[in-house]
Amino acid sequence: MKTKTVYICRECGYKTPKWLGKCPGCGSWNTMDETVVSEKKPASAAARMTAAAMNIEAGYPAPKLLSDVKINSETRYSTGMQELDRVLGGGIVRGSLILVGGDPGIGKSTLLLQICENVGCGKKILYISGEESEGQIKLRAERLGVKTESLYLVSETDVAKIIEYISAVKPELVIIDSIQTMHRDDISSAAGSVPQVREATNAFMNIAKTGGIAMFIVGHVTKDGALAGPRVLEHMVDCVLYFEGDRQLSFRILRAVKNRFGSTNEIGVFEMRGDGLREVANPSEMLLEGRQENASGSAIICAMEGSRGVLAELQALVTPTGFGNPRRMSNGIDINRVLLLIAVLEKRARMNLSNSDVYINVAGGLRIDEPAADLGICVAIATSQSDVLLPADMLFVGEVGLGGELRAVAQLEKRLAEAAKLGFSSAMVPKQSLKGIKVPDGLAVYGIASIREAMDMIRKK
Repeated sequence: MKTKTVYICRECGYKTPKWLGKCPGCGSWNTMDETVVSEKKPASAAARMTAAAMNIEAGYPAPKLLSDVKINSETRYSTGMQELDRVLGGGIVRGSLILVGGDPGIGKSTLLLQICENVGCGKKILYISGEESEGQIKLRAERLGVKTESLYLVSETDVAKIIEYISAVKPELVIIDSIQTMHRDDISSAAGSVPQVREATNAFMNIAKTGGIAMFIVGHVTKDGALAGPRVLEHMVDCVLYFEGDRQLSFRILRAVKNRFGSTNEIGVFEMRGDGLREVANPSEMLLEGRQENASGSAIICAMEGSRGVLAELQALVTPTGFGNPRRMSNGIDINRVLLLIAVLEKRARMNLSNSDVYINVAGGLRIDEPAADLGICVAIATSQSDVLLPADMLFVGEVGLGGELRAVAQLEKRLAEAAKLGFSSAMVPKQSLKGIKVPDGLAVYGIASIREAMDMIRKK
């Protein structure tokens, strides 16, 4: 068996015999990693046809008609954490492969070890660590209060040995921490390389599907925040969960970006404490805690995260620029969306922002990417420039078009219900969204047709 050196893109898996600065497959820069691969002599066409005929005679699975396929109902069990169950779509599905990613130290291993305490009451769990020893895991388990008797620990990185451990223990839940440390001896490349990560994940996927074993896999991320390794890794697994938030802050947001067994819009909110992660039952109350009332440049919006509305504070700061070109910066909001809305305010609301720096921030570390926050952004910018005070108990929801018009948003009733639950007394929404909805008692709702009309109403208040 011959070996040769090739360069493989860690983003898309493109192979080339020489190093390239830019990948021809996906266009990414500096993603070509040197890898030593083994070459096998391909079998002849006659040999392949003979092998296929022998497989048919031996009774190998044959294609089935769609009407003949039998469907087994999904078997789920709870993780003991309602926030995590919501993100997973109702709990852990047997035979599923779940990938958990996030920045170092954000709480991935802590969350998975806490799951063991809740799930381990009646199920065997095998925790495989390639980065920590059994003693180190034991110390962390004692700090988190994990005392389950059915948790098995092993420190191993060889995929073949791990499969033997799984066969011996016969667990119902397996945790791999992390996939970048796993390696196979039959692949002549370093652990963490594209072939190693791909083949190790493929081996664990086969074990999960054939044995009905649920598996959690921890994945490292790059400096850009994307999962390290080949992009095919996210396609192979059933569910991809991302931890969001600043490590310097105590709150963490767990978001599903892929889920074959549930919605991909749900989020789970946790608070990092000394004894581990604790669920936050009311994220809106948490995100609004400590805000300054009756302040200019601060608007409250309601973003839909799956099946629930989350209230968040949008802060804007508009100051005269000290340079030739004004600065525009945003945190938690797409900067391109902010630039578009600034242009709308200048053209449709007759605001002069060409000589001002504009800074936008979403308090609490939440990231908002839905257009329903447009009205809140515009109101925050306008009131910061004019120093007009906004009512502390007023909600702003609406999408702003390029013509300055306010467009309808989805699930307005849920947004208004969340605001009423937290004691808000008024809301400014698109006029056409009010048709056929039920407004909560005690909540005054104003229907607005354009951004200029919204600015006029704010000045009167």
